[in-house]
Amino acid sequence: MLDLRSYLDSVPEAVYRPGRPVSTVHEVTALQQALGERSRYPIIHIEAPLLAGGGTAGMSVVTNLNASRELTARAVGIDDHRFAGAAYAGRTGSGIEPVVVGPGDAPVREVVAEGKEVDLTALPALVQHELDPGPYLTAAHATTRDPDSGIDNTAIQRCWIKGKRRMSHMAYATSHNARNIAKYWAKGEPCPVAYWIGHHPAVLLGAQAKLDYPQSHWSAAGGLAGEPVRLVPSVTHGETILVPADAEIVIEGWLPADKLEADGPFGEYTGYMGPQVPAPVCEVACITHRRKAIYHDYAAHLADALVPDNFGHEGRLYGLAIGAAPSLRTLYIPVSGRRFHCYLQFDKPGPGEVRDALMAVLSYRRLKAAFAFDSDIDIFDPEEVNWAMATRVQWGRDSFTVPGLSVSMLDPSLPAGARTATRLGVDATLPPPGSADAPPPTPPRARLPEAVLARTREALRDVDDTGWPRA
Repeated sequence: MLDLRSYLDSVPEAVYRPGRPVSTVHEVTALQQALGERSRYPIIHIEAPLLAGGGTAGMSVVTNLNASRELTARAVGIDDHRFAGAAYAGRTGSGIEPVVVGPGDAPVREVVAEGKEVDLTALPALVQHELDPGPYLTAAHATTRDPDSGIDNTAIQRCWIKGKRRMSHMAYATSHNARNIAKYWAKGEPCPVAYWIGHHPAVLLGAQAKLDYPQSHWSAAGGLAGEPVRLVPSVTHGETILVPADAEIVIEGWLPADKLEADGPFGEYTGYMGPQVPAPVCEVACITHRRKAIYHDYAAHLADALVPDNFGHEGRLYGLAIGAAPSLRTLYIPVSGRRFHCYLQFDKPGPGEVRDALMAVLSYRRLKAAFAFDSDIDIFDPEEVNWAMATRVQWGRDSFTVPGLSVSMLDPSLPAGARTATRLGVDATLPPPGSADAPPPTPPRARLPEAVLARTREALRDVDDTGWPRA
């Protein structure tokens, strides 16, 4: 059985427990950022977090769960993170259907609070950024249902805790959850919703697969996990909304028709403060959780939130690109480019393949730019990427733009009122040689003999470099 606890127990060497009080207001997120500045990305487990209103929470907090790309890949059974897109697409696409268990077999039902017993403010939800208006759920998977087909949808969407039984739910306008909410509201009905928090990384990442509408995420999550996700009917909604039986926490409620309140500003994945927007309001009816529950948080503007979601985007983009270009080797969405840039690597592409693949991935609304490279360029190394861009591209010949495409409304570079944007494709691959035995069309790289380099590196191995200048 996969759950968050079994995963943490399986990687004790990767978990950092500070062993001191850490506040849920700014301090947990500051710890993540400070470790990242040292290029260290352990899972952080705060066993007795301090609440904003004083006192110690009755739950622990886990964050930085997916900040390391290599650790995240291993957690979902992908041996080499550089080929995560292909592996992710194959396993979530094959799928394993979920199984439904009774409440007695669901650890998340160990503690049940309904009605006046509900208290969102007892959760150790974090205040991450100095301009955030309050504590947010950032790793809560919101599950709604299409009332027409009966098919559920799951997505991470931020929720601002406003009181013991009230919080906002910022469902992006183009999201599948927003469609489901709109369908209920068109009938004058409240939309049933449940938010589940804390699970094994394979289930978390599988539930972030980029699917068509309407399409349930449970099969994709099972495919990535390699076993069925165990579901249980929710207390409030019964079988209308199923939730993971092995989650840590479940929050159940209703989104009343046409009721909107201010949400934000909030520090978003772009690295900027997202604007204040009108958002649905969730009236919470029930909270269930495991004993000694583990509350999971994503730092929205750090690698912790970007890495798992980018795995899902890479899987989607790989499926789009491989159909257009069989020479595609792998692709990568770097954290530094947020969710807006994608690098594609090709091995001896045929005529037109690179442009076909670039056009295919640029059809995906999250992207602003896509860059293509040959297999001798390590697309996971920023210096290699910049070198290829500088020495293999003539902008007038090798780049193109496509205007009038859909866009993420969180892109801070958008002009006021814009609804569409221009996307960029850059082909940094070398032109094929004139014949099979012809040399490459550029000079060879300047290299040193490997044996000399190896001897020099060994000679420097024990040299104390404390205080030397850094890059």
